[in-house]
Amino acid sequence: MPYSHLNDYPAAIRERAARIRLACFDVDGTLTDGRLTFDSSGREYKSFHVQDGQGLALLRKVGIEVHFVTARGGAIAAHRAAELGASSHGDVKDKLVCVKLIAESLGLSLEQVAFMGDDLADLRILPHVGLAVAPANAHPWVRERVHWRTVARGGEGAARELCDLLLGAQGHAEDVLNGALG
Repeated sequence: MPYSHLNDYPAAIRERAARIRLACFDVDGTLTDGRLTFDSSGREYKSFHVQDGQGLALLRKVGIEVHFVTARGGAIAAHRAAELGASSHGDVKDKLVCVKLIAESLGLSLEQVAFMGDDLADLRILPHVGLAVAPANAHPWVRERVHWRTVARGGEGAARELCDLLLGAQGHAEDVLNGALG
């Protein structure tokens, strides 16, 4: 059965998605639900959605680079990125500068970059990338400045929606589905 949801997306979004070779994701509020949990010793905890992780791994499998770009530091995001074979950039003061450097190192233009973010630290980069995306619960200032918003909230499958869009728009969804079906 062919990937049936691709036509649910506007043609302009499918066209943008077809050009993406680098997918960058904010972490807190995008790959997580945005809550920061600390124990009595000050250790930080975050929860990531397993379906998002599967989508990120699938992107890498088809040759789309995956990078986490977060204003917060910490080992948790770096550990999750490493677990998925992605790259992590923490304590980023200017996400536009960071993503430009990543794209240049890969020989890509910003038109070939998708960026998903949810809050003020993500605003500067959004007008410069080929596909700017926000999870459903992103701050309104971000939601009004992206090309597309997911149905899912951050940390609840929003990244997977973007991954599935990229896979479908680039003709990889059928192979992924066939591989899963055996």
